[in-house]
Amino acid sequence: MTATGSAYRRGPFREGDRVQLTDPKGRMHTITLTPGRQFHTHRGHVKHDDLIGEPDGTTVTNTAGTEYLVLRPLLSDYVMSMPRGAAVVYPKDAGQVVAMADVFPGATVVEAGVGSGALSMSLLRAVGDTGRVHSFERRADFAEIARANALAFFGEDHPAWTVTVGDLVEALPEAVEPGSVDRVVLDMLAPWECLEVVADALAPGGVLICYVATATQLSKVAEAIRDFGTFTEPDAWESLVRGWHLEGLAVRPQHRMHGHTGFLITTRRLAPGVTPPVRKRRPGRGYAAQEEGADTDATPEPLPGADDAEWTPEAVGERPEASAKKMRKLVRGVVPPSPR
Repeated sequence: MTATGSAYRRGPFREGDRVQLTDPKGRMHTITLTPGRQFHTHRGHVKHDDLIGEPDGTTVTNTAGTEYLVLRPLLSDYVMSMPRGAAVVYPKDAGQVVAMADVFPGATVVEAGVGSGALSMSLLRAVGDTGRVHSFERRADFAEIARANALAFFGEDHPAWTVTVGDLVEALPEAVEPGSVDRVVLDMLAPWECLEVVADALAPGGVLICYVATATQLSKVAEAIRDFGTFTEPDAWESLVRGWHLEGLAVRPQHRMHGHTGFLITTRRLAPGVTPPVRKRRPGRGYAAQEEGADTDATPEPLPGADDAEWTPEAVGERPEASAKKMRKLVRGVVPPSPR
């Protein structure tokens, strides 16, 4: 069984294919080809039957004379337009996760925080049909939306994917053997709470990568990794993407860009019983430890209120979650009804 995704089907468009129509102004519309249906805008319509049987990369003109470019959508296009109950991991960050965590074909990967399934699909693409992606999500409605989004893109249930509804700390020890996991990806509010079960699951040399939204989360997870003692010194970064306007001689950066979306922090599992070597850092000028009489072994003061704060999406500045009514509507829209 192979689940490569609709974007990698070759040959002419078929019934059930998702296709992307781009108008002369660059606006994109994604539709699923269904015989007898039509795609309408305020400027005319296109018949689905006119696209079925046509080659990928063709053009079609609607009833008002507007020409559209028609292509199968890439995964990066799909995740930005698919139904979502939670904010998605942007393609620029998903690509960094796959590359910097070195997710390889055949790998066993644990993911916590499925959201709408955007990162899950990138991980599934990377591990292939011979790998395993064990995804954990606390919210059943998010898990349903993620499954439906992945099914719509791949065209079938991906053979490498298992989705568990529940808390990672409780569910992971029952799902995998100790030391059998190659990579762990945590996209959650408080990844430092999961370090013990993650350390037990990871094979020596395995990679842990965390995606967090704020500097306070980044600092807390970095210090927790250091304190835990069975991981290497963490590395952290963010990626910014700035597009360019290309029009004749007017070649310049675009006015809008994808700025900060989140921080990524990576570390690797050490062998059992091994502690990381002490990393020596040269303190900067004016550092308090250089002052006469300063206590060089003093523990840095924690961020004000960081330990006592309640870690919620609103507290770290994320958009409020969709209402229960909206979530029910989303689930009804993406999950096909079960046969009676």
